[in-house]
Amino acid sequence: MLFRLAFRRYRLPLRTAVRTAHGVWTERDGLLVRLESDDGRSGLGEAATIPWFGTETADEAETALRELGPDVDDARLSAVPLRFGCVRHALATARAELDAVAKGNDSDTPPPGAETPPALAVAALLPAGRAALAQIGPKADAGFRTFKWKVGAGDLADELALLDDVCAALPDGARLRLDANGAWDRRQAERWLERCAERPVEFVEQPCFAPRAQGERAVRRAEDTLLGLAGDYPTPLALDESLVGDGDVERWLAAGWPGVFVVKPSLLGDPAAAVARLAKAKAPVVFSSALETAVGARAALRTAFAWTGERRALGFGVWPLFQDTRLDGPYAAPFLRVTDVERIDAEAAWTALD
Repeated sequence: MLFRLAFRRYRLPLRTAVRTAHGVWTERDGLLVRLESDDGRSGLGEAATIPWFGTETADEAETALRELGPDVDDARLSAVPLRFGCVRHALATARAELDAVAKGNDSDTPPPGAETPPALAVAALLPAGRAALAQIGPKADAGFRTFKWKVGAGDLADELALLDDVCAALPDGARLRLDANGAWDRRQAERWLERCAERPVEFVEQPCFAPRAQGERAVRRAEDTLLGLAGDYPTPLALDESLVGDGDVERWLAAGWPGVFVVKPSLLGDPAAAVARLAKAKAPVVFSSALETAVGARAALRTAFAWTGERRALGFGVWPLFQDTRLDGPYAAPFLRVTDVERIDAEAAWTALD
């Protein structure tokens, strides 16, 4: 069966700049993909590329889609090289939606039932630096009890000094996630992990990281550091940037990673396979946003709601994210309902880019 392939590139200004160890993020760059069959069925997917995580660039994704041409079949879709993980994800999502429509379903996941919770908790995203302090109170009043603070974006000593202020501002019983985005070397990570002891830190996310562009030796050194830190300190560590490439999940499982797996489904070429491996291993998993549009958010959140293991607060407390709210996923709230996911209007996001 042949499908018509269309895609639209986007470069969307963010409502508020996001400051991380990778720099200041002011706009989101990626592509939406549409597959349409001869009988009028269609499906949407998103290539939400983040090159500094190790994905292809948006330019590379666009080139790969152009090379596919306007008419494709399943053989051509499956032949997209593994290095284009975001493109593969977008095409697979759109193709799955076509199948779901043919079966009379609105999605490629089962309806709410014994295995699907009606709602999941959401973590509130705090900005880097002292700006986090002003947001904890209002978010706590709204009902959030898990908070994620971006660290590694400023002076190490200043951030360390702020940690106790941030912890003191949290409501009773709240938990704090620290996301370093791979900013630290071993010595810096050790200073943070020493400070985190006996504080309400759920985990420290990606304290160290070396992208593949730095070479295999640098990658191995960073991974050895992560494994060593995970065994030396009581505060759990979490992988994020380390889980983007094809086979990364399986490789870390084989290495005996004792910490948390932060899974961004939008960045995985085959999230279903990766999630199945994690479920079989009974690994602790947190599902997280890649700052994607409504199209990618719907697919990622369906994956999160289908998870059958221990459920932790979702890392999807990011919206409203874009200046054009037609591209946003569900508004950030302490809990996200499965019905909120199915109300996401992916078609409106596609139309907004016309």
